[in-house]
Amino acid sequence: MWLKPEEVLLKSALQLWVLERSNRYFLLQRRRGYGEDGGGLAGLLMGTLDAVLDSTSKVAPFRILHQTPDSQVYWSIACGASREEITEHWDWLEHNVMKTLSVFDSNEDVTSFVQGKIRGLIAEEGKGSFIKEDDPEKFREAILKFEKCFGLAEQEKLVTYYSCSYWRGRMPCQGWLYLSTNFLSFYSFLLGAEIKLVISWDEISKLEKTSNVILTESIHVCSRGEDHYFSMFLHINETFLLMEQLANYAVRRLFDKETFESDPVLQDPLQITKRGLENRAHSEQFSTFFRLPKEETLQEVHECFLWVPFSHFNTLGKMCISENYICFASQDGSLCSVIIPFREVVVVEKSDPANRGVSISTKGKKAFRFTELKDFEHLVAKLRLKCGATSGPHQVPIATLEVTTTSDSDNLVDYYQGQLMAGQKDSSKTVSTEALMTVFHPQDADNLDSKMLKEKMKEQSWNILFVECGRGVSMFRTKKTRDLVVRGIPEALRGELWLLFSGAVNDMATNPGYYSDLVGKSLGTCTLATDEIERDLRRSLPEHPAFQSDTGISALRRVLTAYAYRNPKIGYCQAMNILTSVLLLYAKEEEAFWLLVAVCERMLPDYFNRRIIGALVDQAVFEELIRAHLPQLTDHMTDMTFFSSVSLSWFLTLFISVLPIESAVSVVDCFFYDGIKAILQLGLAVLDYNMDKLLACKDDAEAVTVLNRFFDSVTNKDSPLPPAVQQASNLNDTKNCHPKVDITELIRESNEKYGDIRYEDVESMRCRNRLYVIQTLEVTTKQNVLRVVSQDVTFSSSDLEELYELFKREHFLSCYWSANSSVLRHHDSSLPYLDQYQIDCQQFRVLYHLLSPWAHCANRDALALWTFRLLDENSDCLINFKEFACALDVMYNGSFTDKLKLLFKMHIPPAFTEVETLSPSKGAELSKEELIRFSQLNVSSPVDDQDADALKRSPEKGKEKIDIQAYLKQWQDELLKKEENIKNLPRMNQLQFIQFSKTLYNLFHGNPEEELLYRAIAIVTSLLLKMEEVGRRFQSPTSPAKSLASAAESSTESQKEGASQPMESRKVQSPRRNDHEWSFAFEQILASLLNEPALVRFFEKPLDVKAKIENAKISQLKARTRV
Repeated sequence: MWLKPEEVLLKSALQLWVLERSNRYFLLQRRRGYGEDGGGLAGLLMGTLDAVLDSTSKVAPFRILHQTPDSQVYWSIACGASREEITEHWDWLEHNVMKTLSVFDSNEDVTSFVQGKIRGLIAEEGKGSFIKEDDPEKFREAILKFEKCFGLAEQEKLVTYYSCSYWRGRMPCQGWLYLSTNFLSFYSFLLGAEIKLVISWDEISKLEKTSNVILTESIHVCSRGEDHYFSMFLHINETFLLMEQLANYAVRRLFDKETFESDPVLQDPLQITKRGLENRAHSEQFSTFFRLPKEETLQEVHECFLWVPFSHFNTLGKMCISENYICFASQDGSLCSVIIPFREVVVVEKSDPANRGVSISTKGKKAFRFTELKDFEHLVAKLRLKCGATSGPHQVPIATLEVTTTSDSDNLVDYYQGQLMAGQKDSSKTVSTEALMTVFHPQDADNLDSKMLKEKMKEQSWNILFVECGRGVSMFRTKKTRDLVVRGIPEALRGELWLLFSGAVNDMATNPGYYSDLVGKSLGTCTLATDEIERDLRRSLPEHPAFQSDTGISALRRVLTAYAYRNPKIGYCQAMNILTSVLLLYAKEEEAFWLLVAVCERMLPDYFNRRIIGALVDQAVFEELIRAHLPQLTDHMTDMTFFSSVSLSWFLTLFISVLPIESAVSVVDCFFYDGIKAILQLGLAVLDYNMDKLLACKDDAEAVTVLNRFFDSVTNKDSPLPPAVQQASNLNDTKNCHPKVDITELIRESNEKYGDIRYEDVESMRCRNRLYVIQTLEVTTKQNVLRVVSQDVTFSSSDLEELYELFKREHFLSCYWSANSSVLRHHDSSLPYLDQYQIDCQQFRVLYHLLSPWAHCANRDALALWTFRLLDENSDCLINFKEFACALDVMYNGSFTDKLKLLFKMHIPPAFTEVETLSPSKGAELSKEELIRFSQLNVSSPVDDQDADALKRSPEKGKEKIDIQAYLKQWQDELLKKEENIKNLPRMNQLQFIQFSKTLYNLFHGNPEEELLYRAIAIVTSLLLKMEEVGRRFQSPTSPAKSLASAAESSTESQKEGASQPMESRKVQSPRRNDHEWSFAFEQILASLLNEPALVRFFEKPLDVKAKIENAKISQLKARTRV
């Protein structure tokens, strides 16, 4: 590797380096302790120094120095990990540089030319290969050492590296931690003790920062039940954040395909960089905090002051700018935040140059003044360019813009409502434009009871807030806003404020007409999702009059069907109907749709997919918070899974399914303002309120009863909902002796006791627990697969588990370095357990070479191909673990007859196909392209023709419509296959028998009884030919020997003719038997081989699968890297 020229003091280096070659201008040196005189104390000391010190010497044992005559200054210009590499650089210098140097007159010119040439080579090498790092030279050195130490595939991209200590027991080992796209790797070499650790991110189940008496602060990594601790980082928070991001990236890419496919930024692992991950983390935090669309990326952050007009002071905070929004959040405790969409901006101008101020005016007659901005003039020009705003003559004076006056409030409402109605003008015939609550429960202005008076007082409080803070998307959000939300949002304002606080207002404003178009496209579609929606429509708030009529049911159907059409990966999930019905009560139909989008895709990510991973993650976070805040409860409960089972509905339905409707909407108010934090706080408050009763419970059933009675007793004394609805929600009030609990007081208590739970901490816990949840789901998948497969094989449970891990790892290894892996596309967690992980022919070949007892054959690639084709019964070019394990079980534990039958079936259609590599130099090895092409050939046989219709009728994996009868038929066929009689096997023709005999010869190679086995197979072959000759003596004048030769010639000719045709387009027919061909039945071959004791001993000899498995675990990664 060429290095940026650096000065070297040769005197101090003489004892560390040995001169190998030299000329007038260059020296080639070898590190002492490497090469011929390596080893000994010098080698140990040099190796230790190289591993610990951050220098060029730690990378490579060879280097080239540039020198000039009569000069004591030397320059390092190249290094190499091997003699071949450094020799290549030396030869290049001699052939391309030495002749040119002779033309220079001075040594300074020589040195200048050499340095420029080397820098040019580095720049040429680095084009498109390296992202600009803080120190490119050190990063290039780190890449070289990473590749040298671990030998991973060239496509494995190093993201960053850190110096740290790895703890083995109580002893720290100083070394280097390398974080790449698919692996966490550590290397240390201290006094002869080499430590090399490679952990793939998808194997990590726990990743956390810890501290104890010995380790003040360390990073704990748990993988496959083993704990690893890393400490002594210079920047441990930065390191942990990157590790967390890489682990979650791998988990999402490999396990959670549904959410990953909607995230194109991370689909190509080769594009991941340290800087990119850091920027992505900041963008995600930014968009989540301000409830912006997920596509927004944070572009700039400026520390500045914002003038708060209603408080008459400047608050310090940060201005965050993305493609479409300007956002501000204060740093003090007032929690003042503002969101300004560029679509709302009218004027951007400089104000108060002495304080470096920027003024932004919006359509809602508001102005925002930011001061103390660095380079504010450049910022103004940039903001004007983004939003197309200028400081023109239409500008309104700043004095009239700073606050929204009372006289403007009606205009604001009209403007806001006009914005919300955009895109609905042409869809009034199908889309409802009124919230269901206004239709089924209109407020009577003349009849004001005590509850309605309180409701009007709430509305007045909000109107006062609107006067102070503004109304609409750009309103100031302060502590007062939160306090009013906790008290409960008025019925008349609920839909508007839900839309605002959730960020759905932005989605709706930027997609006018989208919903009405979606309704038109989705109506009339028939899918599994629409069937489930129809089934659940009348189960959604059946006690409310709105959903006892066709108006409410139709609106609910349209919203759910439109969303299922928009997002087919989620489609429809139970609990979505309950949530959507509540949204429709207070929001117009299009608003309810965008609220549902905000909940499913941003606020509750991954909740409403097939595995409800998001809900399980938040339940794990909830358990963690219970341990921290309610330790006496966790001490009493023997099993924490109780909290998961009882709280699942809390999270999925935001307490709507367990609380009366008039109380549940207050919870939804807080959720839209505070996000999942509000649900977690309320859950803790519920458990805390019932602490004494829960501690007195003897079992889980009693605890569930306590919580159910509590929820029935929760009321909203200020709710103006109609009595019919409240009575329907509280049918058991007369039987419930539990004292009434007001929901407002419960929410206020949850904020007072647990309001210190920070948003950042919740997100961190989500990331940490996501790894645990997904690995737990993977363990469940493994247990189910092993339980099914263990019934059909004789492997021990431990061996079968090891084989499953190797099978699954091979599946993932093919996905590591390919952005569009076909295997990854087929991975689907919604499939049956057995079909979730499948491998193709290329992956099967790797495993066959590692695990098969027949992998020593010269034609092992052909054997792997034929075995794969035999197992791939449905011709989808994929096999599952059951098929893989059953084949291996026959090879290791099958009887003589079973093994012979497997070999026989591998040499007849549909498994057998003639194989000839296109590269004669490779011998019997097949390239990846050849292997895939041969595996996809459609070889027909009489058995295939009979079963063609049955295969067509078999149920297709992953399809929405499931044919139960077809599955039963498939199950019956599988049972019949287990009882397969050897008499039903097709006969083997002459070409197939020739290949079968070759395979047997190859199997015996290297066996201690090799000569005896060769003689035995020769005897069997001769015997079979004589038997066939006797049977055909009076039918054909052609002898078997001549027939054999003619068959071989015709086979060769047909292959030559077929080579000119595309292999994929040819359908290879099994040779038809005619009067001049001969064939053998399986019983004939079996009977002949049984007469030879040597053959019987060979096939019945016990084989040790454990040794193969252990070797495969060590060699699998290297084998895949070579591929």
